[in-house]
Amino acid sequence: MPEPKKPGAKGEKVEAPPADKPAEDDEGRDELPEDEHVPGEEPQMSQISGLLVAKPQSVTAVKGKNVTFVTKVDSSQMLRKPTMKWLKGKWMDLGSKAGKHLQFKETYDRNTKIYTYEMTIVKVVDGDAGGYRCEVTSKDKCDSCTFDISVEDAGEDAGELDFSGLLKKRERKQKEEPEIDVDVWEILKNAKPCDYEKIAFEYGITDLRGLLKRLKKMKKVEPKKSDAFLKKLDPAYSVEKGKKIQLSVELADPNAQVKWLRNGQEIKPSAKYIFESVGGIRKLTINKCTLADDAAYECVIGEEKSFTEVFIQEPPVTITKMLDDIHVVVGEKVEFEVEVSDEGANVKWKKDGVELSRDGKYRFKKDGTKHWLIINEATAEDIGTYYVYTSGGESKGELEVEEKELEVLQSIADLTLKAAEQAVFKCEVSDEKVTGKWFKDGVEVIPSDRIKMTHIGRTHKLVIDDVKPEDAGDYTFVPDGYALSISAKLNFLEPPKIHLDTTGSFVNKNTIIVVAGNKLRFDVDITGEPPPTVCWKKGDTEISEAEGRVRVETRKNLSCFVIEGAERADEGLYHITVTNPAGEDKADVMVKIVDVPDPPENVKCTGVGEDSASVQWDPPKFDGGVPVKGYLIERKKKGSSRWTKLNFDIYESTTYEAKKMIEGVLYEMRVFAVNGIGMSQPSASSKPFMPIAPTSEPTRLTVDDITDGTCALKWLPPERIGAGGIDGYIIEYCVEGGEARGGLSSEWVQANETPVEKNSYRVRGLPVGEKMLFRVTAVNIAGRSPPAVMAQAVTIREIVERPKIRLPRQLRTKYIKRVGEKVNLVIPFQGKPRPVVTWLKDGAPLDTGLVNIRTSDMDTILFIRQVAREHSGQYTLSVQIENMEDKVNLEIQIVDKPGPPIAVTVTDVWGFNAALEWKPPKDNGNCEITGYTIQKADLKTKEWFTVLEHNRRPSCTVSDLVMGNEYTFRVFSENICGMSDDAGISKNTAAIAKTGIQQNLQPYKEKDMCSSPKFITPLVDRSVIAGYSTAISCAVRGHPKPKIIWMKNKMIIGEDPKYLMQNNQGVLTLNIRKPSLFDGGKYTCKAINDLGEDEVECKLEVRGMAKNLHQLQCVTLTMT
Repeated sequence: MPEPKKPGAKGEKVEAPPADKPAEDDEGRDELPEDEHVPGEEPQMSQISGLLVAKPQSVTAVKGKNVTFVTKVDSSQMLRKPTMKWLKGKWMDLGSKAGKHLQFKETYDRNTKIYTYEMTIVKVVDGDAGGYRCEVTSKDKCDSCTFDISVEDAGEDAGELDFSGLLKKRERKQKEEPEIDVDVWEILKNAKPCDYEKIAFEYGITDLRGLLKRLKKMKKVEPKKSDAFLKKLDPAYSVEKGKKIQLSVELADPNAQVKWLRNGQEIKPSAKYIFESVGGIRKLTINKCTLADDAAYECVIGEEKSFTEVFIQEPPVTITKMLDDIHVVVGEKVEFEVEVSDEGANVKWKKDGVELSRDGKYRFKKDGTKHWLIINEATAEDIGTYYVYTSGGESKGELEVEEKELEVLQSIADLTLKAAEQAVFKCEVSDEKVTGKWFKDGVEVIPSDRIKMTHIGRTHKLVIDDVKPEDAGDYTFVPDGYALSISAKLNFLEPPKIHLDTTGSFVNKNTIIVVAGNKLRFDVDITGEPPPTVCWKKGDTEISEAEGRVRVETRKNLSCFVIEGAERADEGLYHITVTNPAGEDKADVMVKIVDVPDPPENVKCTGVGEDSASVQWDPPKFDGGVPVKGYLIERKKKGSSRWTKLNFDIYESTTYEAKKMIEGVLYEMRVFAVNGIGMSQPSASSKPFMPIAPTSEPTRLTVDDITDGTCALKWLPPERIGAGGIDGYIIEYCVEGGEARGGLSSEWVQANETPVEKNSYRVRGLPVGEKMLFRVTAVNIAGRSPPAVMAQAVTIREIVERPKIRLPRQLRTKYIKRVGEKVNLVIPFQGKPRPVVTWLKDGAPLDTGLVNIRTSDMDTILFIRQVAREHSGQYTLSVQIENMEDKVNLEIQIVDKPGPPIAVTVTDVWGFNAALEWKPPKDNGNCEITGYTIQKADLKTKEWFTVLEHNRRPSCTVSDLVMGNEYTFRVFSENICGMSDDAGISKNTAAIAKTGIQQNLQPYKEKDMCSSPKFITPLVDRSVIAGYSTAISCAVRGHPKPKIIWMKNKMIIGEDPKYLMQNNQGVLTLNIRKPSLFDGGKYTCKAINDLGEDEVECKLEVRGMAKNLHQLQCVTLTMT
């Protein structure tokens, strides 16, 4: 619904709807139906594209509270972001009113591509009441939605429109006049309809449609019936400027002639005024309405008249381009520019609240929608705030005017001079009348014989002859009367010079010694003008002035070289270079870093005694720049953390013998190096060592075996071993008599390269027939023990021993294994020299492809991974030395399950007995058959039952057979491996005949099973809790099978997924899934067939928890 705009600027008009339009029955609705429009106003042809997916709704707001309107736009079909406008009435754009009272918000959802727009009115006031519209546009698409806001005081009836609350409080700038209590409705009742808009504008009423409805209720005057008019003109019409409007009346006489008057003057038909006559209806159409058409119109038939008012509403003029702030200098031209929405609009210009008029100072310019305020020459008096007003908005801009500044045409240049040269400072300003003063470092310069100052026109000069070092500084020219200064600098040149102080840390010229870890700070005095640039280098690497461990700190006339925590890598030659425009100077400084020495290396134990040990080490690789004076030695027990010093005076040698140690305890040693700076870090610990003494000699050295070229010895460990234990034994031999030649021990030959750990050893490579002596020595970390020597010489010659096979007990009888098992036979033998072993099977050489044989000096092994029947037989083992031989025979039998018996036959049947015979199986499994198992089976059931087990004979008698049955039999054979996998089945059967019994059969009569349905189990009343699934059941009997129908409250339950009906052999069940309170009631089950019907019923009560937790309310729905 279009609503009038709140009055803004002077001359603005509001829209008035027809005064005599019938009021709505429901006072809460003031909107027109969608298919209606304001009388006299042409419907707008705007295509609605459906962009709005959520629209704001009309509300009744409480004064002082916040209200928010939300609308959503679908942008899935848009190429760019839509444009949203919030309007009040038809033309007032609320976007320019955003602030504390009106707030706007916009969000976008990337997933749904929905834009959400929100408008919030903070603390609603009476003036916010009226009609609003939101309008969205995107390229060629548009959509809009209208909504109303009604404002009511808190606690009042929102349905009654309170226009007294809409009175606007008018503010006065000078002073506030006391409010006069005026009854607006009395004024409106006595006023003409043409004055309604004026009165509403004066008293701040914006809801004109509600105003007219309220007046119609108040007047309650029956209109005077007319004889000429069936339908008169509406009391008032409203139309926008530029649109057309149609006035219509209906006559009682279709042939009557009418006149149309405008402000009492008759209107003639023309292109602007068009008369139409259709039956009894007369129409006046006014095209392209202008402000001149805002008048009173009459339709006259004879003496009767129909009167109306036409209001032409001019859309408010808004500002599309705001004023900008302007900053100028005195005398410059000022142009304020503003752009409005209508070309024919008028604007007002004000400065600080005072309206400006066209005079010699201010000029106004207009071009289309653009307006300018022009000030030709700005002065300080023009400073202020300028406003521009239109009928729909306002804008302001600040003007700042500054005084004109003195311009510097030529500034002073910096000078760099040497001694006795001339310095000339020159500057030029824009005003030749300006005088000024010269200053040096803030002190005014006084003219003298050397210093001269001149002022010619706009040029000012300062000349200094015979420049000296004290003339260097900052020179400034300050014009009188201006906050301006011109500066330059005089630099005096002096060649740089490095002044090294060779006292203090210097041990000789240009050399500094620094102890590692200490801080070195070396200050170098530097002179020169201008101050020279200092560069420190080590080799080709420049040392930066940034923060760090090695850095350079530069001050005035001083350069500091700093090393924080000197390290060995900092040692070397450093170069310092100073430069300035007058030259350069260089110097070299040697930095030597001295430190404690590195730790000694390769600390090791070279020998041990019973309570002592000898230690040796290498000197450190780096002596720290100072000669090493000696060493300090420490020891500790392994696993302990406590070190014990062995010497308190510096020990100069690199070998040391530690004493007073405990035998059998592991020790570790470490060494410190000492020089003039201090003591080094400890060396790495030596490998653990133990002070021990050698063991006693081995005992009971004897000969265990002799062959051609070898001799096997054995002995016992020494009686005294000690804490060092035994690492092994050394075996030595020599020819008899060689051990005493010349008293030398060099005749003894060591038989083993490394000590052996066992107490036996075979010495090989001995000369055959020689007499040899042997000795054995025990070895540990302390060295070799005294030797154990053979008392008599041993002749190296083979001793012949007769071969003998020692057959294990289990192999002396037949050795039986099942097919697939493993055979691993170990058979020991003896004999010297090594005998020749031969295997035979059944007198033939053994096939090594089927059997694995491994033979050593003392035994032979026969191995079969998986035996088969062909491995059965007699195996012969032969052990032979020259013409001596020993033999044994082994019987190996490989067995398997037997085959089934054959030719199973039922030989005789008598009474309840049957005789069976069969023949032994063809395959007995390579062993004796130990028995048979007999089973019987009735030909009806064909189930097998065992009747005899372990039957040793190939025949049997089966008793206790059932009369009238016919039997078949099967037989399994058995051996030591078990029953055969298959059975022999009898070729014939045994039938046990029935004797002496005769059955008289009665004629068969079929029974009639048909019956009407009858419930044998009824339904039972139930009470359940809402939300928990339940079921009700009953049972029915009847033939033919009855049809089942379930009913609730006498209504048939159809295919409702809430119910599940089941029928299991006459047991009927109705499952109800999660019943609610409405599922309670009377349930009926009916069974129907051709012979009749039957039914049962029950009541189902569904109970639920009430919202009040303190009271349990049971709800029962029962229908009869």
